[in-house]
Amino acid sequence: MVLEKQAGGWSGAAKLAAAATCALLTAFGLAGCQHVQGTTPIALVRVIDASYIAPPANVSIENKLFAGNIAQGYISNYGTVTPSAATTVSVSPVTGTTPTASAAVTLNASTQHTVFITDNGQSATQYVLTVLEDQDTAAAIGHSTFRFLNQAPRTGAVDIYMVPSGSEITDTIPLVTNLALGASTAYISFTSQTVTMVITPTGTVTPKYTSAALALTGGEVRTVVAVDSQLTTNPPVQALIADDVN
Repeated sequence: MVLEKQAGGWSGAAKLAAAATCALLTAFGLAGCQHVQGTTPIALVRVIDASYIAPPANVSIENKLFAGNIAQGYISNYGTVTPSAATTVSVSPVTGTTPTASAAVTLNASTQHTVFITDNGQSATQYVLTVLEDQDTAAAIGHSTFRFLNQAPRTGAVDIYMVPSGSEITDTIPLVTNLALGASTAYISFTSQTVTMVITPTGTVTPKYTSAALALTGGEVRTVVAVDSQLTTNPPVQALIADDVN
């Protein structure tokens, strides 16, 4: 069974089916959407669009529209699809029908995945499609877990700080250093507290991005994507923050 996400969002039936499945699994005391005997196995999938110059896109899974007319900054909720070792995922421009990026990917049962869309920074029609496996269990008690991806071509490599409340960036050791363009980190666990996330060009303490205060209480799992803004001069960095768990 594939629950299809239309351009305007998930249908009521899809939301109810996914919620009912997860509620059943919670009742069985399982973390996340695990497979229970007698139920249909599912994989959870979401879309993050971090493209810079590529046009709005449609994302299809097994030739069914999953997310429509999306562009940089779009983060979908997780939706359910049938697990497969060779699921066809494709990205096409909204104004065309021919996929400009397509891949047969593995979507494992009882796991979470991100369809991650970027571009090559040179062609306005060239999408780059990557499917990531996401952490689907909460961070340890008293800890938060973040994963970082750099898709800011005009900024280049970055350092990322989690500055505790009441502290300055100059007194803080970066959580991530020299994250190259196109690179990603593993999930990184750190002690939960109220922090400000600051992104700087590598080797400097000049902020390109400063978040609002993040009151982290423990258990949070997040994916953060650094992208350039669309400003033409001295573009700041924007941070796309996706909730993986909690």
